Amino acid sequence: MGVLWLAAAFFVTALLYASVGFGGGSTYSALLALAGFDYRMLPVLSLCCNLAVVSGSSIRFARARVTPWRGALLLTGIAAPAALLGGLTPIGERSFFVLLGVSLVLAGLALLLPRSETDEHPGRLARFMPWIAAPLGYVAGLVGIGGGIFLAPLLHIARWDGARSIAATASLFILVNSLFGLVGQLLKNGPERLGEAVAYGLPMMVAVVVGGQIGSLLALKFFGPRIIRWMTAALTLWVGGRLLLG
Repeated sequence: MGVLWLAAAFFVTALLYASVGFGGGSTYSALLALAGFDYRMLPVLSLCCNLAVVSGSSIRFARARVTPWRGALLLTGIAAPAALLGGLTPIGERSFFVLLGVSLVLAGLALLLPRSETDEHPGRLARFMPWIAAPLGYVAGLVGIGGGIFLAPLLHIARWDGARSIAATASLFILVNSLFGLVGQLLKNGPERLGEAVAYGLPMMVAVVVGGQIGSLLALKFFGPRIIRWMTAALTLWVGGRLLLG
């Protein structure tokens, strides 16, 4: 898969994921793996792309005053050190690809879970959400994702908050976990990996910035959230299946 094809695939991924409030890190890593990139570079480039996509959405949510700062900072503050630890944890190539493939399949299935689009009173499960933040953060740092794609469906199931507040929380969760996970990856594999990732991945990073902006526009103006979730789930399941079966 050439650089132009990879950039196009990253563009589509960012467009779809940004439409539902996520970064797309797991799919970026899988696409790079299918293209034959060194697996130690995958989390670094994927996390950089995550940061490029969700930083803008986190700012937009904050400006719109829909971010529930108390709850969002609690979940993110618990997850961030675990993401750093996950980034520092050594992992073999085969284990990395299996864990990444399984993460993608689970993420695709999570996108298909029914969710409420209206504000509701918190459910009984909402109080347990901080307990899951650390495991999600650790897995996120280990395989180079933000973890929000797992967090958001669980928050919807628990009726933790309204739909827009959950999207804002997931965006902040992805942003901070990606930053801490990236630091862990660079401490583990060497800071030179960042230079290599930027040198190889600059076209992909530009593609995700553009795709993320268009995805946000499509979500607001044209496509309904359910259709976009289904398209994103289909892409995620296909790439995860290819990674596990390939």
